[in-house]
Amino acid sequence: MKYAFAGDRQISCTLLKMLRRKNLNPSALLVTKGPGSTHSAELKDISGLDEKEVLEGKEAIKKKDNLEWLKSLELDYIIGIHYPYIIPKGLLEIPKIGFLNLHPAYLPYNKGWHTPSWAILDKTPYGATLHFMAESLDAGDIIHQKKLDVKSFDTANTLYQKTLKLEEEVFEEALDDLIALSPEQKAQTEKGTSHKKRDLEKIRHFGLDDEVRIRDFLDKTRALTTNRSDELAYYEEEGKKIGVKIEFIELDE
Repeated sequence: MKYAFAGDRQISCTLLKMLRRKNLNPSALLVTKGPGSTHSAELKDISGLDEKEVLEGKEAIKKKDNLEWLKSLELDYIIGIHYPYIIPKGLLEIPKIGFLNLHPAYLPYNKGWHTPSWAILDKTPYGATLHFMAESLDAGDIIHQKKLDVKSFDTANTLYQKTLKLEEEVFEEALDDLIALSPEQKAQTEKGTSHKKRDLEKIRHFGLDDEVRIRDFLDKTRALTTNRSDELAYYEEEGKKIGVKIEFIELDE
């Protein structure tokens, strides 16, 4: 199996380490660059590659010379693990078998952004999916996926942490087929659901005098309880936004 690795976040480091422990070493590395980049330096270190074998930032994956170099490697796959950039068509077409993506959702549901939040709000199936990338967002054929039960006491944050663990399972369970160059390809036949990054902002505000069912209020606040204060549900008082974070505690009988 000849591959390039494209990633960010801790999960990408975990899975690249796992691949290297199995003597599956990348031929090239694609990492992020800039304020939102979190694990580029660690990925470079894990990869064992020279700087000339690393493409850094979103502009690097658009350059003709870089694409020609990647094409010369005769890659079977590019493996994307939480790699945040929109992939240009020229890059999608380089690997012989395909560009893979590990997505924290049970496709075709929750394509796009803030997947645990919308799984709670839309009451859609949730889990983790390894799939081929296509020009349309999260629309490529599914290789392997698993479901998670969404509990009434899950917040978006707790659900996301569970999904990260499930993503690792999904990837490892599919690895033998990837190595054999014969991964499953199941088309996404249902329409599913999709959300853009800005969609979350549209639902965050509530009024203190709003009439709402307790279940709906709990669903909204837990869906907006992420690891970021700028994604919390909020109300306004004296010209200030007051965020609301929720925590569930299981009580002893």
